[in-house]
Amino acid sequence: MTEIGRDNKSDHHGAEIVGYRPRMGHENTFYFGSSEVVRSVPVVVWGTGNMGRAAIRSVDAHPELELTAVVVSSPAKVGRDAGDLAGLERALGVAATTDVDAALATLGGGGAVAYMASGDIRPDDAAADAARCLRGGAVVVTPALYALYDHRSAPPELSGPLREAAKEGGSALFASGVDPGWGNDVLPVLVSALAGTVDEVRCQEIFDYSTYDQPDSVRLLVGMGQPMDYEPPMVSTGVPTMVWGGQVRMIARALGVELDEIRETLQRRALESDVTNPMGLFEAGTQGALRFEVQGIVDGVPRIVVEHVTRIGPDCAPDWPRPADGGAGAHRVVIEGRPRIEVSLEATDEGGNRAAGGNATAANRLVNAIPWLTRAEPGLYDGLDVPLAPASGRIGRSTA
Repeated sequence: MTEIGRDNKSDHHGAEIVGYRPRMGHENTFYFGSSEVVRSVPVVVWGTGNMGRAAIRSVDAHPELELTAVVVSSPAKVGRDAGDLAGLERALGVAATTDVDAALATLGGGGAVAYMASGDIRPDDAAADAARCLRGGAVVVTPALYALYDHRSAPPELSGPLREAAKEGGSALFASGVDPGWGNDVLPVLVSALAGTVDEVRCQEIFDYSTYDQPDSVRLLVGMGQPMDYEPPMVSTGVPTMVWGGQVRMIARALGVELDEIRETLQRRALESDVTNPMGLFEAGTQGALRFEVQGIVDGVPRIVVEHVTRIGPDCAPDWPRPADGGAGAHRVVIEGRPRIEVSLEATDEGGNRAAGGNATAANRLVNAIPWLTRAEPGLYDGLDVPLAPASGRIGRSTA
């Protein structure tokens, strides 16, 4: 039995290290770069959807990184300049391609891949792509592999081959996002450092999904606009724990507590009137709001909670939590205890869009970790392993 507040881990050779605590518990909460002369790290961005656009901008803004290739799946995007795809007002001199081999060849057997292709409905393909990059010697950062956000509890059939690929290529993989991601791993742990006593740690994502330009995910995965007897795959029994349970376990490790179990709760609300937005018509009587919790239970009490409140319009479920400023979305951490602490974070990008802002923060967390990962031991890393990288060298550096 592992001691309370202590966890064992395996190094990149598979040997167990007893008494492990997440690195965020040690002195390297922040990474300020190397004192050595730094050569730019070549980076391939794979995918140019919501996350990929943000990743291109993030690589372009980073003084230690160089964009060398962009991989797309749509023939219509082939040949377009990366700056155009990313919504920049200038060309970057990198043309999009569907030729993965040619793109990876620009890394010269090292570098990094920001793998931003979706893994929602193709997780096996995403894992195979990541393994290919790792074996070739490239660091991989990605939001696509939810189960690896807490790689220590990931299914061995997923983590094992990727760990072996990292060992073979002398490379490292960091999987993270925003929620799940920094909004419910590094942020709540940092905020807890300001607490005296803690009764509950609650991480909330509160969003109006009418601003989220992913109609298939919004309708089919989340269930917006579907009949109330439709079972959204995102909240099927066990799925929230698979996706967000790792974040709950990571917070528990950081705070030195053992969980009895992880529980799920779910509420759904129907639209009282039709709603129309850029994704089309959402009819009255169909699902218009969704609220669920993934709860870490300690001594029979929910102590660590990840909560999602999702709407397809501002008028649905008006009694449920809303962003503090009344906007379209926010991520919030609430520490119930003494003192009570509440931190609400809103990000905007691409013309004031909060969904785009959230995507940008996730992409930046991943891309900014690349210099540290290139110096890390081969293996898999999570949000409490990888230190935060302040925006050194980027004050006044605009990507517009």
